[in-house]
Amino acid sequence: MVPFQLTLKSGVPIHEQVAFAAKKAIISGRLRPGDPFPSVRSLSTAMKIHANTAQRVIAQLKQDGLLEVRPGIGTVVAQPPPSARRERARILGGDIESLTVEAMKMGVTLEELQDFIAEQWRKLQSGREVREKSK
Repeated sequence: MVPFQLTLKSGVPIHEQVAFAAKKAIISGRLRPGDPFPSVRSLSTAMKIHANTAQRVIAQLKQDGLLEVRPGIGTVVAQPPPSARRERARILGGDIESLTVEAMKMGVTLEELQDFIAEQWRKLQSGREVREKSK
């Protein structure tokens, strides 16, 4: 079973959408360090995607440092390494730029965008706290 869901959007490559859904599950705490990650076969079956696409998703998540392969165990969620501000900015840079461009195209002010981000942050944080209490 795959611990995240996907709603396909046109115009965005499928592997990016699946990788984003997995990242969201990891960041929100639904997948925790050490938790097993689905194999290529189970990911492709559950998401109804080609095995090569599933392999690409897993490779991307490994490259991003979110997954690691443990011999005899399989692929698991990695313990996030402490990263410096510069490294975090590098990783988030493209996403921040895309979000900023889209917000500006829509006429969103900086203050509104900050409010939207803060609201989303609170939602994810409260969801994580609820899951931690239930374990």
